Amino acid sequence: MFLALRALGHQRGRFLLMGTVIGLLALLTVMLSGLSTGLVNDGVSGLQNLPASAVAFDEGTKEDNGFSRSVVDPAQRDAWAEQDGVADAELFGVSLANGTTADGEQVDLTLFGVEPSSFLAPEPAGGDGLGAPGGIVVSDTARDEGLELGDTVELDRVGTELTVVGFTGRQDTFGHVDVAYLPLATWQYLATGRSQEGAPTADLVAADHVDTASVVALRTDGGADLAAVVDVVTGDAAAGTTTRSMDEAYHASPGFTAETMTIEMIQVFLYAIAALIVGAFFSVWTVQRQHELAVLRAVGAPTGFLLRDGVTQAAAILAVFTAVGVGVGVGLGALMPAGMPFALEAGPLVVATALMVGLGLLGAALAVLRIVRIDPLTALGGQR
Repeated sequence: MFLALRALGHQRGRFLLMGTVIGLLALLTVMLSGLSTGLVNDGVSGLQNLPASAVAFDEGTKEDNGFSRSVVDPAQRDAWAEQDGVADAELFGVSLANGTTADGEQVDLTLFGVEPSSFLAPEPAGGDGLGAPGGIVVSDTARDEGLELGDTVELDRVGTELTVVGFTGRQDTFGHVDVAYLPLATWQYLATGRSQEGAPTADLVAADHVDTASVVALRTDGGADLAAVVDVVTGDAAAGTTTRSMDEAYHASPGFTAETMTIEMIQVFLYAIAALIVGAFFSVWTVQRQHELAVLRAVGAPTGFLLRDGVTQAAAILAVFTAVGVGVGVGLGALMPAGMPFALEAGPLVVATALMVGLGLLGAALAVLRIVRIDPLTALGGQR
């Protein structure tokens, strides 16, 4: 270890250049981690916040954009409610809507239709909960669009008016659009396409609505995994549905699969590039030190000692400059504009950093294995 650290001190410029490259790679890793988490939150945080164990789509529904394709009815909900292990089964409506506030500001909303008395109904952090036919509880991020308590949103083309009565106190988005919870009966009234202008009333909703929804939301006793406590195959056969866990249901959000796969592919390439760069650097460094290492071998230094020497150098450089890159990345993350889907969470950040360092050490170790093949005779002039 002494020799490794001594070499770092004597070759400061060379190792500083290498460290700068590692720091930039670590910075890019942090940026990609934050972007990946931000895109997931922006795409499916509304689903992540649902207290549901799984959702049942109509049988044969294509996974992509499944929430907009699927149509289920009360009979399918009742069939699931009768299954052993299912504590609650509720109809859940999902649709996208465009609207305009009284100030003329255009807003986009994902309408989540839920029974106000069901387990799906949100607990408002500000204002009132669901109840009035025209009342909506909106994601806190909608405040960035200018929505406040008491504001009215007039839906485009139909003219139906919905009033903000509460906020969820968190980010609830679906397909990068703010979520607005509203009573299921009102969602069904809007789904007819015949809703009238103005605020919906209980009489209007009762007189003209459909009894269908997008999916059946399921909750198990104690929040256990559905497949662990319920015979899903039997339940799907009885209800004529295709059931997916919440993690699987995320892929039914618009663009979720394409976005996450793209970011994951970029991250994989970044980790591979980091390992190759570190490995290439230490390969060149080992070749340049070949005479010195051969002398050490000639005087009896064991292979393990020389390997530890090389890996210690790599570990020191990776640890210091990765920490610097991560620190800079976290600082830049705090400066990201509100409109960018960027979020840093400890778990994904730790995993990304560990992979960066681990793969870098692996690349360095493979390069340093060259030491094993050094012939001590080289130091004694055997090559001549």
